[in-house]
Amino acid sequence: MPSRGSQLAILQICGFVILQNGRGFVVPLQKFRRIKLKALIEEPVSAPVSEQAEPEPTPSFDSTISRERIRLAVALFYFCQGLAFASWASRIPDIKAALNLSDAQLGTLLFALPLGQLLTMPLSGRLVTQYGSHQVLRIAAPLYALVLTFLGLASAGWQLGLVLLAFGVVGNLCNIAVNTQGVAAEQLYNRSIMTSFHGAWSIAGFMGALIGLLMINLHVGTYVHFWIILAAVLINTLINHKYLVTHVVTEQRKTSFFAKPDGVLVQLGIIGFCSMATEGAMFDWSGVYFKDIVKAPSSLVVVGYASFMIMMAAGRFVGDWAIRRIGRRTLLQVSGCLIFTGMGISVLFPTVSTASLGFMLVGLGVACVVPSIYSAAGRHPNISPGVALAMVSSVSYLGFLIGPPLIGYIAELGSLRYSYAVIGLFGLMITALISLTQVVRNGN
Repeated sequence: MPSRGSQLAILQICGFVILQNGRGFVVPLQKFRRIKLKALIEEPVSAPVSEQAEPEPTPSFDSTISRERIRLAVALFYFCQGLAFASWASRIPDIKAALNLSDAQLGTLLFALPLGQLLTMPLSGRLVTQYGSHQVLRIAAPLYALVLTFLGLASAGWQLGLVLLAFGVVGNLCNIAVNTQGVAAEQLYNRSIMTSFHGAWSIAGFMGALIGLLMINLHVGTYVHFWIILAAVLINTLINHKYLVTHVVTEQRKTSFFAKPDGVLVQLGIIGFCSMATEGAMFDWSGVYFKDIVKAPSSLVVVGYASFMIMMAAGRFVGDWAIRRIGRRTLLQVSGCLIFTGMGISVLFPTVSTASLGFMLVGLGVACVVPSIYSAAGRHPNISPGVALAMVSSVSYLGFLIGPPLIGYIAELGSLRYSYAVIGLFGLMITALISLTQVVRNGN
């Protein structure tokens, strides 16, 4: 383990850009306040009492409700959020054709969604901290699906852009609230269950795509399709909102998003950035890679994306078990290596079979990274879960913004194979950050 001085030197080299009040500036990481890290990531059951941080606010819930019922309710809110997003994604080609948009126009308009998410990070964290994630989620979840229906009404490009901006704003409220609920439910179990919640989101992605395909084949319009999704989300909210975890938020844990950035959360955000940049590259470019580099037949172009998604979902459902078996730190180190190895295989051996294998490894690699850092951020001893999650998400989501365009720029200068090789280096960065810093411990 490197000394404190070497840790600070490493972090100083890895200076990065964060957003504050709409402006970007570089912050030298050695200036960040360092806190005792051991109790932040350790599994609660194994941390010695003498080494634990000050007690976190205890989540409160009706004692007559079982933990299993609470876990199911939280998982269903994750599922519904994933279902709404996947439903939108499944109808993008139809909306593009209906509005007669070019590829460049569509790409520009799609940027409005992550922009809305990023701009409202401070507001989301503050609302969740002030009113509680259960209160925010029971309003934001149906509102998210309601905004989805307006996407089906857009009749011009500028209208689509405005609604996508609103979709990103409300989606971010849901994201921070539902992940805060996931952290709270995890505290009730006193063990890792976060990756299974994100697995529910991944399964919803498959379901949303299948429903979208069914609606297209039945010639159901986009607006009607989205109203069906809204009805499902409303039913879930009415049934399950009473089973969400409520929180006791103490004054000491109320922290402004615009306070001096916390060193631990910054490091977690960088790890999330590397993972989300990889996910963005797979979401947006895997089909192009199989078509242009692998030279797969048209019927097999989707195989790469499907391989990635299936293994990412599977990895999330076994992730909690893996964390209990080998520890969070070791799992994240292995995850980074899997991303690097998978990208390497797909770049060096661009055939259908080998590239599919590589994409499967990448899917396994990214599966547990974001759930793990969200779980860690939500257990910060000095910052409320909502604000901590917003801080980490604000850095992580830059990966979604920067990753896909970076792929395109590198491909324009050289080849898409070079682009994926660069993305593979993000896997090494994850492993290096975990190994060279103490932001994550196994807890055993």
